[in-house]
Amino acid sequence: MRIHVVDHPLVAHKLTTLRDERTDSATFRRLADELVTLLAYEATRDVRTEQVDIRTPVTATTGVRLSYPRPLVVPILRAGLGMLDGMVRLLPTAEIGFLGMVRDHETLKASTYASRMPDDLSGRQVYVVDPMLATGGTLVTAIRELIKRGADDVTAVVLLAAPEGVEVMERELAGAPVTVVTAAIDKNLNEHGYIVPGLGDAGDRMYGTVD
Repeated sequence: MRIHVVDHPLVAHKLTTLRDERTDSATFRRLADELVTLLAYEATRDVRTEQVDIRTPVTATTGVRLSYPRPLVVPILRAGLGMLDGMVRLLPTAEIGFLGMVRDHETLKASTYASRMPDDLSGRQVYVVDPMLATGGTLVTAIRELIKRGADDVTAVVLLAAPEGVEVMERELAGAPVTVVTAAIDKNLNEHGYIVPGLGDAGDRMYGTVD
Protein backbone atom coordinates (compact mmCIF):
# COMPACT_ATOMS: atom_id res chain seq x y z
CA MET A 1 0.00 0.00 0.00
CA ARG A 2 1.15 3.51 -0.81
CA ILE A 3 0.15 6.61 1.16
CA HIS A 4 0.44 10.15 -0.17
CA VAL A 5 0.03 13.20 2.11
CA VAL A 6 -0.69 16.24 -0.06
CA ASP A 7 1.62 19.01 1.10
CA HIS A 8 0.19 22.28 -0.25
CA PRO A 9 -0.58 25.59 1.50
CA LEU A 10 -4.16 25.70 0.13
CA VAL A 11 -4.78 22.19 1.47
CA ALA A 12 -3.48 23.20 4.90
CA HIS A 13 -5.52 26.42 4.86
CA LYS A 14 -8.82 24.71 4.05
CA LEU A 15 -8.15 21.88 6.50
CA THR A 16 -7.55 24.38 9.31
CA THR A 17 -10.96 25.95 8.76
CA LEU A 18 -12.59 22.52 8.60
CA ARG A 19 -11.06 21.64 11.96
CA ASP A 20 -12.39 24.80 13.63
CA GLU A 21 -15.45 23.96 15.75
CA ARG A 22 -16.94 27.36 14.90
CA THR A 23 -17.25 26.47 11.20
CA ASP A 24 -20.95 26.04 10.33
CA SER A 25 -22.33 23.16 8.23
CA ALA A 26 -22.73 25.17 5.02
CA THR A 27 -19.15 26.41 5.16
CA PHE A 28 -17.92 22.95 6.15
CA ARG A 29 -19.59 21.37 3.10
CA ARG A 30 -18.18 24.00 0.75
CA LEU A 31 -14.64 23.73 2.08
CA ALA A 32 -14.73 19.93 2.12
CA ASP A 33 -15.79 20.02 -1.52
CA GLU A 34 -12.92 22.38 -2.40
CA LEU A 35 -10.41 20.30 -0.45
CA VAL A 36 -11.50 17.09 -2.17
CA THR A 37 -10.90 18.68 -5.57
CA LEU A 38 -7.33 19.50 -4.52
CA LEU A 39 -6.82 15.95 -3.24
CA ALA A 40 -8.43 14.53 -6.38
CA TYR A 41 -5.87 16.33 -8.53
CA GLU A 42 -3.13 14.29 -6.83
CA ALA A 43 -5.20 11.10 -6.59
CA THR A 44 -5.80 11.04 -10.36
CA ARG A 45 -2.19 11.60 -11.36
CA ASP A 46 -2.00 7.99 -12.61
CA VAL A 47 -5.49 7.80 -14.11
CA ARG A 48 -5.37 5.65 -17.24
CA THR A 49 -5.48 7.38 -20.61
CA GLU A 50 -5.22 6.54 -24.29
CA GLN A 51 -3.87 8.47 -27.23
CA VAL A 52 -6.35 10.15 -29.55
CA ASP A 53 -5.96 12.01 -32.85
CA ILE A 54 -7.68 15.40 -33.11
CA ARG A 55 -7.60 18.57 -35.16
CA THR A 56 -7.13 21.99 -33.64
CA PRO A 57 -8.17 25.12 -35.61
CA VAL A 58 -4.57 25.18 -36.82
CA THR A 59 -3.43 21.61 -37.51
CA ALA A 60 -3.74 17.91 -36.76
CA THR A 61 -2.25 16.72 -33.47
CA THR A 62 -2.51 14.02 -30.84
CA GLY A 63 -3.73 14.19 -27.29
CA VAL A 64 -5.06 11.89 -24.58
CA ARG A 65 -8.43 11.00 -23.15
CA LEU A 66 -9.57 8.75 -20.33
CA SER A 67 -9.44 5.16 -21.44
CA TYR A 68 -12.13 2.48 -21.10
CA PRO A 69 -13.40 1.17 -18.82
CA ARG A 70 -14.07 4.54 -17.21
CA PRO A 71 -12.93 5.12 -13.61
CA LEU A 72 -15.46 4.38 -10.88
CA VAL A 73 -15.96 6.76 -7.95
CA VAL A 74 -17.46 5.15 -4.83
CA PRO A 75 -18.50 7.38 -1.92
CA ILE A 76 -19.02 5.70 1.45
CA LEU A 77 -22.46 6.74 2.70
CA ARG A 78 -23.32 9.04 4.29
CA ALA A 79 -20.41 11.41 4.81
CA GLY A 80 -18.69 10.34 1.57
CA LEU A 81 -21.54 11.95 -0.39
CA GLY A 82 -20.15 15.33 0.63
CA MET A 83 -16.97 14.46 -1.26
CA LEU A 84 -18.56 13.20 -4.46
CA ASP A 85 -18.91 16.52 -6.30
CA GLY A 86 -15.28 17.36 -5.63
CA MET A 87 -14.21 14.12 -7.31
CA VAL A 88 -16.49 14.20 -10.35
CA ARG A 89 -15.55 17.83 -10.99
CA LEU A 90 -12.21 16.44 -12.20
CA LEU A 91 -13.65 13.14 -13.49
CA PRO A 92 -16.96 14.16 -15.10
CA THR A 93 -17.14 11.01 -17.24
CA ALA A 94 -16.50 8.63 -14.33
CA GLU A 95 -19.19 6.19 -13.29
CA ILE A 96 -20.56 6.39 -9.74
CA GLY A 97 -21.14 3.55 -7.31
CA PHE A 98 -22.31 3.65 -3.70
CA LEU A 99 -21.48 1.73 -0.54
CA GLY A 100 -23.53 2.24 2.60
CA MET A 101 -21.48 1.34 5.65
CA VAL A 102 -21.92 1.81 9.38
CA ARG A 103 -19.45 1.46 12.24
CA ASP A 104 -20.54 -0.10 15.52
CA HIS A 105 -19.64 2.45 18.21
CA GLU A 106 -18.95 -0.33 20.73
CA THR A 107 -16.81 -2.70 18.66
CA LEU A 108 -15.69 -0.08 16.08
CA LYS A 109 -16.27 -2.75 13.38
CA ALA A 110 -17.79 -1.77 10.03
CA SER A 111 -20.63 -3.52 8.22
CA THR A 112 -22.27 -2.94 4.85
CA TYR A 113 -25.99 -2.12 4.70
CA ALA A 114 -26.29 -1.03 1.05
CA SER A 115 -24.37 -1.49 -2.20
CA ARG A 116 -24.97 -0.09 -5.67
CA MET A 117 -22.16 -0.69 -8.14
CA PRO A 118 -21.21 -3.11 -10.94
CA ASP A 119 -20.70 -6.73 -9.98
CA ASP A 120 -17.71 -6.96 -12.32
CA LEU A 121 -14.98 -4.35 -11.79
CA SER A 122 -12.32 -6.22 -13.75
CA GLY A 123 -9.64 -3.86 -15.00
CA ARG A 124 -11.25 -0.85 -13.33
CA GLN A 125 -9.56 1.98 -11.48
CA VAL A 126 -11.70 2.81 -8.45
CA TYR A 127 -11.63 5.93 -6.29
CA VAL A 128 -13.30 5.36 -2.93
CA VAL A 129 -14.04 8.51 -0.94
CA ASP A 130 -14.65 8.80 2.80
CA PRO A 131 -13.77 11.78 5.02
CA MET A 132 -11.87 9.84 7.70
CA LEU A 133 -9.39 6.98 7.86
CA ALA A 134 -9.77 6.42 11.61
CA THR A 135 -9.69 2.78 12.76
CA GLY A 136 -9.35 1.61 9.16
CA GLY A 137 -12.17 -0.92 9.45
CA THR A 138 -14.57 0.80 7.07
CA LEU A 139 -12.05 1.34 4.29
CA VAL A 140 -10.55 -2.14 4.62
CA THR A 141 -14.02 -3.70 4.30
CA ALA A 142 -14.91 -1.46 1.35
CA ILE A 143 -11.65 -2.01 -0.51
CA ARG A 144 -11.79 -5.78 -0.03
CA GLU A 145 -15.23 -5.75 -1.63
CA LEU A 146 -13.94 -3.70 -4.58
CA ILE A 147 -10.97 -6.01 -5.12
CA LYS A 148 -13.24 -9.06 -4.78
CA ARG A 149 -15.25 -7.67 -7.70
CA GLY A 150 -12.10 -7.36 -9.81
CA ALA A 151 -10.81 -3.82 -9.26
CA ASP A 152 -7.07 -3.81 -9.92
CA ASP A 153 -6.23 -0.26 -8.79
CA VAL A 154 -7.97 1.33 -5.79
CA THR A 155 -7.29 4.82 -4.46
CA ALA A 156 -8.85 5.95 -1.17
CA VAL A 157 -9.29 9.71 -0.91
CA VAL A 158 -9.70 10.86 2.70
CA LEU A 159 -9.57 14.27 4.34
CA LEU A 160 -7.75 13.00 7.42
CA ALA A 161 -6.01 9.82 8.54
CA ALA A 162 -4.93 8.43 11.90
CA PRO A 163 -1.70 6.43 12.31
CA GLU A 164 -3.69 3.52 13.74
CA GLY A 165 -5.89 3.36 10.64
CA VAL A 166 -2.92 3.57 8.31
CA GLU A 167 -1.27 0.69 10.20
CA VAL A 168 -4.42 -1.45 9.95
CA MET A 169 -4.69 -0.85 6.21
CA GLU A 170 -1.03 -1.62 5.64
CA ARG A 171 -1.42 -4.88 7.56
CA GLU A 172 -4.80 -6.00 6.21
CA LEU A 173 -4.21 -4.93 2.59
CA ALA A 174 -0.55 -5.87 2.29
CA GLY A 175 0.34 -6.41 -1.34
CA ALA A 176 -2.98 -5.06 -2.61
CA PRO A 177 -3.01 -2.39 -5.35
CA VAL A 178 -4.09 0.38 -2.97
CA THR A 179 -3.12 4.04 -2.57
CA VAL A 180 -4.33 6.42 0.15
CA VAL A 181 -4.37 10.15 -0.57
CA THR A 182 -5.00 12.48 2.38
CA ALA A 183 -4.53 16.05 3.55
CA ALA A 184 -2.86 15.01 6.84
CA ILE A 185 -2.01 12.15 9.17
CA ASP A 186 -3.00 13.28 12.66
CA LYS A 187 -1.67 12.33 16.09
CA ASN A 188 -3.81 9.40 17.21
CA LEU A 189 -7.29 8.03 17.96
CA ASN A 190 -9.04 8.70 21.26
CA GLU A 191 -10.93 6.09 23.29
CA HIS A 192 -14.07 6.66 21.18
CA GLY A 193 -12.30 6.06 17.88
CA TYR A 194 -12.17 9.72 16.86
CA ILE A 195 -9.10 11.21 15.21
CA VAL A 196 -7.14 13.68 17.41
CA PRO A 197 -6.95 16.61 16.81
CA GLY A 198 -9.23 15.68 13.91
CA LEU A 199 -12.34 17.61 13.00
CA GLY A 200 -15.09 15.72 14.82
CA ASP A 201 -17.81 13.67 13.16
CA ALA A 202 -17.60 14.68 9.49
CA GLY A 203 -21.12 13.49 8.70
CA ASP A 204 -22.69 15.47 11.53
CA ARG A 205 -20.66 18.54 10.65
CA MET A 206 -21.67 18.34 7.00
CA TYR A 207 -25.36 17.60 7.46
CA GLY A 208 -26.18 18.23 11.11
CA THR A 209 -26.95 15.66 13.79
CA VAL A 210 -29.73 13.21 12.96
CA ASP A 211 -31.32 11.49 15.96
